[in-house]
Amino acid sequence: MIQPRRPLIELRQLRRYFGETRAVDDVSFEVHSGEVFGYIGPNGAGKTTSMRILATLDEPTSGDALVDGFSVVEDPDRVRTRLGFMPDYFGTYRNVNVRDYLDFFARSYGLHGRRRLRAIDYVMRFTLLDQLADKPIDGLSKGMKGRLCLGRTMIHDPAVMVLDEPAAGLDPRARIELREMIAQLAANGKAILISSHILTELAEICNKIAILEKGRLLTVGSIAEISAQAEIVCQVHLSLLTGTDRLQRWLENCDGVRDVSVVDTHFSLTHEGGPNEQALLLRQIVEAGFEVVEFSSKTKSLEDIFLHVTEGRVQ
Repeated sequence: MIQPRRPLIELRQLRRYFGETRAVDDVSFEVHSGEVFGYIGPNGAGKTTSMRILATLDEPTSGDALVDGFSVVEDPDRVRTRLGFMPDYFGTYRNVNVRDYLDFFARSYGLHGRRRLRAIDYVMRFTLLDQLADKPIDGLSKGMKGRLCLGRTMIHDPAVMVLDEPAAGLDPRARIELREMIAQLAANGKAILISSHILTELAEICNKIAILEKGRLLTVGSIAEISAQAEIVCQVHLSLLTGTDRLQRWLENCDGVRDVSVVDTHFSLTHEGGPNEQALLLRQIVEAGFEVVEFSSKTKSLEDIFLHVTEGRVQ
């Protein structure tokens, strides 16, 4: 009998209160090996607080969080060996070069001898910092510092990586390179929880997302699942050779179609279905005798979903 996969990250009714403020209020979700899990919400939603709890830098008011099966409350030492945390801000130190910086963190995680040297060399190659090994880190660009912090996070080869706004302030090339490194880490079997306000990039790399607002988990799942739950519609555009008046009447009586507008021979409408339903709609239009010369659809983006699900509440 095949046993179900155990999640590498598991939040169980997690709560963290600061006086009257419920920073994290009954949050539960799971992240498995090989998944990139997007954690999004407005400022003050509780993302960083719950990430700090996962990293054993804070304690929950109630509930629990597990990393590779170990509780952050009952077994924080084991959690730290299995998790790498990349905060949204990290310090740099004068007169310390790239290799020495990574060496310090490797030693901090108890790596010794050849194992430590192999870990440092691997991380520098992976983050493309090997040619900057002797460069002082206070002279690195912001993009290079971001790579260095990612390297510090993965130096002990953790099963779980928690990344808080890793792409903040990076230029487009640095963001693309960071995204590729995150995808490779997931392909290597790591569970990655990532918080970011750059939603277009999260949509490209995340298997699942969770949307948080005012400490509460609003929804969790893949983008397609959340779109379906939220009844997000698609925008469809099509053009005809002739017969626009007849098609307009036909569309207005078609299930799942609304907001039909016409300019010359060009139609715009909203459609409630996904790709399969849109293919069916196109086939029905053609079979009804209309001469279609153009048909395209635009699925709502993660930004559209975020605006639809959240209400802009802060605390």
